[in-house]
Amino acid sequence: MNAPTDLKIKLTSFSHGGGCGCKIAPGVLAEILKNSTGFPVPKELMVGIETADDAAVYRLNDEQALIATTDFFMPIVDDPYDFGRIAATNAISDVYAMGGTPIMALALVGMPINQLPVEVIGRIIQGGESICAEAGIPIAGGHTIDSVEPIYGLVVLGLVHPSKVKRNADARAGDKLILGKPLGVGILSAALKKDALDAAGYAAMIANTTKLNKPGKALSELSGVHALTDVTGFGLLGHLLELARGAQLTARLSMAQIPLLPNVQQLAERGFITGASGRNWAGYGHDVALADAVTPVQQMLLTDPQTSGGLLVSCAPDAVEEVLALFRREGFAHAAVIGEMAAGPAKIEVAA
Repeated sequence: MNAPTDLKIKLTSFSHGGGCGCKIAPGVLAEILKNSTGFPVPKELMVGIETADDAAVYRLNDEQALIATTDFFMPIVDDPYDFGRIAATNAISDVYAMGGTPIMALALVGMPINQLPVEVIGRIIQGGESICAEAGIPIAGGHTIDSVEPIYGLVVLGLVHPSKVKRNADARAGDKLILGKPLGVGILSAALKKDALDAAGYAAMIANTTKLNKPGKALSELSGVHALTDVTGFGLLGHLLELARGAQLTARLSMAQIPLLPNVQQLAERGFITGASGRNWAGYGHDVALADAVTPVQQMLLTDPQTSGGLLVSCAPDAVEEVLALFRREGFAHAAVIGEMAAGPAKIEVAA
């Protein structure tokens, strides 16, 4: 619960973008990385950069593999405590998305020291600490710099059994796709920046972005779960496309089955869209086939950058009920089957 504060600082006014919408657009990122040189890969590195997975995984021994990830961004909300909570939840999610258990974190802090009161910076860090406490891990160190824009995030380390690692590239034809959280965080954040988000919308946004993806650990124990990732800055389509490319399969989505946060579609129809939505579509839209009945607003919903978004599961049809029951037990009431994987080229097909 957010503790009361009298510090009236509009954090989002210090940054040019917020949350996972700050990510470099997928097309630009591909251009940056296309000429990266190869390097020796040790046999112990189970997961690296090859399929744009959520975290690196390094085998320590027959019983343990180390998960390593980092994530940080600029404010998506004005309340410093909430900003810290959201950023920490988002960073820890990548460990859960690999099927692991987080064990500790390091804080990454960049702040405009001459513009933000130290009390505000302290509240950001306290927010992150509260989420780490909920995840059962310490913040064991970190690094701070004087930055032009406020930046906060974590390096997170976790452990997983080598045989339980859930990559984003192991989906199988016939699998069902399950999404753990509703979409629309980017749209709510756009409305917030324009003072068009009411208290109920803000509460829904905070509840969604500060809910730890703890089901990831239990999902790793299910043999019917074949692939796992989380949905963040590239939107549902972007992260699903990574899954489809890794498995060399076609992903089929049903727009009508995709859960949305309250009033998100109405806000999108009023024009509360982030610039990242368009950049996302420009980067990968050529590999997405939309049915004629899918509207431009729905396209924006599918590319909307999610900060601390939900887990995306590819599982055998006979595992669906167990996966949904697991999500329900952990309080993910909106978890839903949204599509399936099929034989075919690495692309996405979206039906209305």
